[in-house]
Amino acid sequence: MAGRIPQHFIDDLLARINIVDVIDGRVKLKRAGKNYSGLCPFHKEKSPSFSVSPDKQFYYCFGCGAGGNALGFLMEYDRLNFPEAVEELAKLAGMDVPREEGRPVDHQREQRLKRQFEALEQANTFFQQQLRQSPERERAVNYLKQRGLSGQIAAAFGIGYAPPGWDNLMNHFSAVDNATELLEQSGMVIHNEEKASHYDRFRDRIMFPIRDVRGRVLGFGGRVLGDDKPKYLNSPETPTFHKGRELYGLYEARQHSNHLDRLLIVEGYMDVVSLAQHGIHWSVATLGTATTAQHLERLFKLVPEVIFCFDGDQAGRTAALRALHTTLPVIKDGQEARFLFLPDGEDPDTLVRQEGEAAFSERVTQALPLSEFFFKSLTEDADLSSMDGRARFSNTALPLIQSMQPGLLKQMMMDRICEITGLSLEQLGSVIDLHQVTQPSQEQPPPEQYTPSPAPRYDEPRAPSYDPTPQRQSTRQQSRHLVNQAISILLHQPSLATQAPKAEEFVLVDEPNISVLTHLLEYLQQTPGSSLGTLLVDWQDDDARRADLMLLNEISHLDPILGNTNAASLLQDTLKRILARREDAQLDQLLKKSRQSPLTSEEKQTLQQLLINQRN
Repeated sequence: MAGRIPQHFIDDLLARINIVDVIDGRVKLKRAGKNYSGLCPFHKEKSPSFSVSPDKQFYYCFGCGAGGNALGFLMEYDRLNFPEAVEELAKLAGMDVPREEGRPVDHQREQRLKRQFEALEQANTFFQQQLRQSPERERAVNYLKQRGLSGQIAAAFGIGYAPPGWDNLMNHFSAVDNATELLEQSGMVIHNEEKASHYDRFRDRIMFPIRDVRGRVLGFGGRVLGDDKPKYLNSPETPTFHKGRELYGLYEARQHSNHLDRLLIVEGYMDVVSLAQHGIHWSVATLGTATTAQHLERLFKLVPEVIFCFDGDQAGRTAALRALHTTLPVIKDGQEARFLFLPDGEDPDTLVRQEGEAAFSERVTQALPLSEFFFKSLTEDADLSSMDGRARFSNTALPLIQSMQPGLLKQMMMDRICEITGLSLEQLGSVIDLHQVTQPSQEQPPPEQYTPSPAPRYDEPRAPSYDPTPQRQSTRQQSRHLVNQAISILLHQPSLATQAPKAEEFVLVDEPNISVLTHLLEYLQQTPGSSLGTLLVDWQDDDARRADLMLLNEISHLDPILGNTNAASLLQDTLKRILARREDAQLDQLLKKSRQSPLTSEEKQTLQQLLINQRN
């Protein structure tokens, strides 16, 4: 139907769509903190400068300046006009686009997509017919029976059979106009350029149709019956199918129940189907890829709980850690992720057939919560009784927890790290800042440091402009860096403490980590000739100082002396700047008090001296 797309629908559509889902199927993205980065698709580059922000729901390239929202990306990347881009996003969200009187749509492209969906549905019908009628069907039927599947469950999942031969599907479509081109665009046939011919992609395979949330067939997965490779074959990327976004079995799970409260993520088609055969209708499978952030964000919109299912061997443990890293930046309060490990040599298909629904469901209830698996996996090889072991643990755990979204779960996990390491939350903040200093990101500044101009009208889209001035580092971070620099110099050259101001002069300084600097200066000035080794021995058994050792261990890895810089001069300058901060704070305090009440004689003298120092 021709007509203008209502603005309220576009606003609602953008609120439902995750821009990472849209871009990740077209550009290879990697997580970079709370954003994603990759090579820009709009200009040639060797290092990634293309950044996608799920929080801000926009993308920006620091190399060529391209930027915008999900609609703008589709228009630029897929070369779509505005209504076409809206149609594409609406398909991802499972929504129909309403129209007002006005502008026409691209009927030609709509007709192309419609024909592809019709071709895929016709192919699905053909495969199901072959499972019942093909002369070769006995092998396929026997295979399904051996796997314990009933005809009813096979029908529910639309399972079919692609018989042996190079042109069965092509012959079935012989009466369709432009059938070869249509089947190639739909990913069902392959073009042999050398022989200038086409042949069926799927041959002698059990066929599993992959459906979207509306039940339309997007593509297929085929399981070989013989010894051919690969064992499983998926449809290629097409205008209708993007395997990085889709999940097998999600449509069937939602069809079985309108009130899903959890979903089990498994690895294969047969795992999903076999679980459903035994009464567990709430599992899904990724399509030959690891679970992505886009998968999880999509699932968490449907259910509050996801359970990852893995083999109990080392490969399964590695896959589980990868899933953990993917889940941490996505999960929010009110959502739950758990990790289920099966006995060695078993998968969901074999195990549910052995022990039945009740026993398998009981295993699921025993799956490890995300926080428990996190600390179990990170501490099992760590010696938490030693300072070095706790330091290594914090080095691994803190960046992962920092990637999480703000919330109660993140706070509770930080509290648990405090218990394990003996550090306070303030000290943990210092460790996190130190990680950022010792392991600086090679990424470009994240896009949230840029301020977009007011958004354009969606009926006349244009690229937003950006203010390229990055935000300055906070004063508190600068202060912490200054104090840490002084500590690091002293740790590298303890003898310089004798040339520094007395430790008590820093007591009134209100800066992060100042107490650690004060304690270090006091120790080195009272015990000349001391080293980091003697300090470790003396402080290890001191309850009041043990927590400082973790920070000193982190700070000791910093080398503040650059080139031919004189360490003594650098220390003197750093300490002078720290003491100046004390005077600034004291001056502000006295000026504020003078506006509220009279100062004492001593306070007036102090204020006068501070003002003189300021002028000098």
